[in-house]
Amino acid sequence: MATILVVDDEIGIRELLSEILGDEGHAVELAENASAARGLIEQCKPDLVLLDIWMPDTDGVTLLKEWAVKGQLIMPVIMMSGHATIDTAVEATRIGALDFLEKPITMQKLLGAVQKGLARGQMVQSAKALVQAQQKLSDNAPSSGVDAHTGQGNSAAIEDSTPLGQALAELSRMALDQPLRDVRDVFERIYFEYHLRLENGSMTRLAERTGIERTHLYRKLKQLGVEVGRTARNKLGL
Repeated sequence: MATILVVDDEIGIRELLSEILGDEGHAVELAENASAARGLIEQCKPDLVLLDIWMPDTDGVTLLKEWAVKGQLIMPVIMMSGHATIDTAVEATRIGALDFLEKPITMQKLLGAVQKGLARGQMVQSAKALVQAQQKLSDNAPSSGVDAHTGQGNSAAIEDSTPLGQALAELSRMALDQPLRDVRDVFERIYFEYHLRLENGSMTRLAERTGIERTHLYRKLKQLGVEVGRTARNKLGL
């Protein structure tokens, strides 16, 4: 399903996480220290990193900062530690870590955090793909694009009736002069409706595509005001 890099100096932890994640169908790469992690992050391009904080050569927070400075923090990172303080966890989150797991890690918490991380990573990749597609459309139609003052685009320039075209049309109407939380909610609604169109309204395939468990997915869609079932199919033109 995904490539996950586990960075931990304890061989027992590495082997246990590898076994659990491997049983879930993921490809797992292992690094015993920061030096090994630097090489693997370039080679395997992981979809998610589980990063221990306390390591002998370079600690996890320092490595996280390094990735952020070099522009390599393009995947979700979940920090792990059995001795970290709240301040350390807050600092890691500020730098860019998605989550923090306290050792010993239960299987339920591990799989929940991994699912959340992979879903966030997929959402970011989809956002990048949409932005790139929108940029290509803008390049081909100079009169379209986003107004520098209002942060809104000319939706009339986008008439594509495909799922991608409809998503781009909605993105072009999204005002950027709103609080970040509101903009994120709008984007997430567009993201889920886009994938619902791709999957012809199938919640089973939507859950598989987004990496979110169905119960959590229904709750998320309800929170965003995204309709499901027959009503959703009619609304989305399916």
